[in-house]
Amino acid sequence: MKRIAENTINRLIVYKKELERLRKDDVRNVFSHKLAFLSGFPSHLVRRDLMNVGYNGSPAHGYDVVELEKCIADFLCTPGSVRVILIGVGNLGRAILDYCQQQNHKISMVAAFDSDKNKVNKVYHGIYTFHIDSIKNFIKENDIKVAIITVPASDAQEIASALVESGVRGIVNFTPARLQLNEEVYIENLDMMLGLEKVVYFVDGG
Repeated sequence: MKRIAENTINRLIVYKKELERLRKDDVRNVFSHKLAFLSGFPSHLVRRDLMNVGYNGSPAHGYDVVELEKCIADFLCTPGSVRVILIGVGNLGRAILDYCQQQNHKISMVAAFDSDKNKVNKVYHGIYTFHIDSIKNFIKENDIKVAIITVPASDAQEIASALVESGVRGIVNFTPARLQLNEEVYIENLDMMLGLEKVVYFVDGG
């Protein structure tokens, strides 16, 4: 499979979410201009992106919503389930556990980790929480490649380095820390305060 640009992947994920909403509303077909309106991207980009995943619509009827959603989902996901772990079972971590349980069935949250003795050996939203000291063995024994970090920023780099040493190759970082890892590790930084400050700036007329 040819390499797809990161921005294209981002757009495909948005299309999939909009198609899911359409399907739940019993909409059977959608044209590219309608999907462009719903997703906020230009129509020509929508058509080009869908050609990249190998799906062509009909000039008369547009795209079949169910078939297109499945096509994009198959393109984005590996054939089997991807196992993910979460580190940091605070308020944000528990909210993520709850959210992930309701989303993509091919992405499976399998365990959580924390250093707080009051949080370990407990189940949050169906996910068992282990002590952080056992994380390296767990990653190796369960072939974990993806992790979510919701720990204090001061602990993020140390934990991320330990994850990579144990075999993790992708990290979703919910801390404001900028992680210093080798180029082979894919990092998605999701600093919510950064986003909030940007919105406040533009709303305030910056």
